[in-house]
Amino acid sequence: MEIKDELIAELLKDYKKPEDLIGKDGLLREITKRLIEKAMDAELTGHLGYEKNDAGGNGNSRNGRGKKTLITAQGKIPIEPPRDRDGTFEPQIVRKRERRFDGFDDKIMAMYARGMTVRNIQGYLEDMYGVDVSTDLISSVTESVWEDVVAWQNRALDSVYPILYLDAIRVKIRENAKIVNKAIYLVMGINMTGAKEVLGMWVAQNEGAKFWMMVLTDLRNRGLQDVFIACVDGLTGFSDAISSIYPDTEVQQCIVHLVRNSLRYVSWKDRKKVAAGLRNIYNSPTEEAAKQELSVFRKNWDDQYPTIADMWERNWTGIMPFMAYPAEIRRVIYTTNAIESLQSSFRKVLRQRGSFPNDESALKLLYLSLEIISRKWTRPIHNWKRALNQFAILFGERFPNEAI
Repeated sequence: MEIKDELIAELLKDYKKPEDLIGKDGLLREITKRLIEKAMDAELTGHLGYEKNDAGGNGNSRNGRGKKTLITAQGKIPIEPPRDRDGTFEPQIVRKRERRFDGFDDKIMAMYARGMTVRNIQGYLEDMYGVDVSTDLISSVTESVWEDVVAWQNRALDSVYPILYLDAIRVKIRENAKIVNKAIYLVMGINMTGAKEVLGMWVAQNEGAKFWMMVLTDLRNRGLQDVFIACVDGLTGFSDAISSIYPDTEVQQCIVHLVRNSLRYVSWKDRKKVAAGLRNIYNSPTEEAAKQELSVFRKNWDDQYPTIADMWERNWTGIMPFMAYPAEIRRVIYTTNAIESLQSSFRKVLRQRGSFPNDESALKLLYLSLEIISRKWTRPIHNWKRALNQFAILFGERFPNEAI
């Protein structure tokens, strides 16, 4: 709809300061009120089948106006909805018993998704819009998202994901009058288009291989039939849990995790040199070359830090699978940084909340936060087309033909 400049000029002829437009008694508030009431009048005319002051033909007629206070982005607005004598009129723009205008609930959801508590949201709405909204109302708005969370958690998945990243994040949740640290299991996939996609979130008391097996079973039940490579941290039993559900999946332990754990043993002055020695190992062109670099590392550092080389040898079979792949695939599987970046974004939100009253509350917040975070995932993984062609060669019959 085109709004003519003449109309804008007429509306703004007395404008002197921002409050005249967006203040408590400003023009936007009055226009909103008038437009809503006019729209309701038009809806009533359509319901009755004749214009105001015309003779009615169906026995029903207008019956004055009611009073209602509407909560909007401009604050509280008193409106006068028209009524019909039979009481059969159901307005669409603002329904009966509805007190919040479209967009207001979205503001509450956006603030909640960024980690604001119910009390914080209440105070913000009071300061910004002069609206005294009850905590019960805010809670009811945020609780309405639970159905979306359940639907998302149970949605059907693609049959094949070339790469999965699996990790868990700690969240404080109240249970039996105590605040406990629970693990929220996260699974992120790279789909056939090279896009990142979180497949689900699950809550448990602790992170363990047994629960990961349950998570993977859930993924299979939702349609995920094959995974080429699963990238994980060094949790004991992780590989066995994955193999029990996806026996053909290659499990790659995160090398960055192993490097971090190695550097815990190193004094600050030696860290750069030790890190460079470890880099020579995982940047080697072949596994044999990597073994030679590990021997060199032992010779240089075993006297000071003997536990590091031992740690790499113990984890060798878990960290070496990526050596069998070309550079395009190596870049995306040697580390779980993709899911760690997501966890970092989650932690920024969680820090504002402290603890949650229950599991459901924590999942709602992370789901809403994910909706905001994932808006930035607009591009596929770097060099994905080249990686995809390599996957097609390496995994042959397991590779879906329609993906190329």
